[in-house]
Amino acid sequence: MLEIKHILFPVDFSERTCGAAPFVDAMAKRFQADVTLLNVVNPIPYIGLDPPYPSTICAESELKADAQERLEGALVEELADVPVQRIAEVGEPAAVITQFAHTRGVGLIMMPTHGYGPFRRFLLGSVTAKVLHDAECPVWTGAHMEQRPALDHVGCKAVVCAVDGTPRSGPVISWAADFAKRAGATLRLVHVVPAIEGWPERQFDREYEDNLRTKARTEIERILERLGIDTPLCVVVGSVAAAVRDEAGGHGADLLVIGRGAAHEGLGRLRIHAYGIIREAPCPVISV
Repeated sequence: MLEIKHILFPVDFSERTCGAAPFVDAMAKRFQADVTLLNVVNPIPYIGLDPPYPSTICAESELKADAQERLEGALVEELADVPVQRIAEVGEPAAVITQFAHTRGVGLIMMPTHGYGPFRRFLLGSVTAKVLHDAECPVWTGAHMEQRPALDHVGCKAVVCAVDGTPRSGPVISWAADFAKRAGATLRLVHVVPAIEGWPERQFDREYEDNLRTKARTEIERILERLGIDTPLCVVVGSVAAAVRDEAGGHGADLLVIGRGAAHEGLGRLRIHAYGIIREAPCPVISV
């Protein structure tokens, strides 16, 4: 049974933090979860000082106190209806976020990604990338939150889950199915067969791709049968990130669920495309 009792929301007082707040509020209400707002301040380095660095300690204390004061007034109205704890820390942000999640029983980390306009697809914030790699719990990411996106996705009525087609896709599918059931949402699976290019005979390409699609569909349907899950499955050919983006957009997905992270061995080929999928996604993504 899927349980998310504690949501960690790293905040940096930016517009994207404000843009993600409605999603945090909805998720907390859906799972009756507590929320921790965490602001992590990078310490100011003092080069050339002798130990015990009294100025550094003082500066870090002041930085933390200032961050805590700002946190106390952050997102008060936006999260007024859910239990919220506000914590400021000093350190390397990704390390503090993942350590906090590991030790405090966090069930979901929710963090918006950078936007940067037309260059968004080439960028993923370094903190977000490290958290995605190191976190043991699922991580929610949302793009373009600094533009205050339309809130159509907050209700989460349609979930798309991208799978790699290996038997080890089972936990990701189960997580997505449990989430969709809890949210009262529809669920659709998508698997992408990479397109074959550069062969001299396109007919052979098509036959080979058809064989790959048939094989992938058969294997995923076996997984679904073993799990006792009955849900539509799309098997398409193309670039993984772009094809997942198109399928999610075409089916009106409010949430995309994927397996992720080089540290999470066993999630198969899809994990190496996780960052690309997150950058391209037309809706928030939960990486399991």
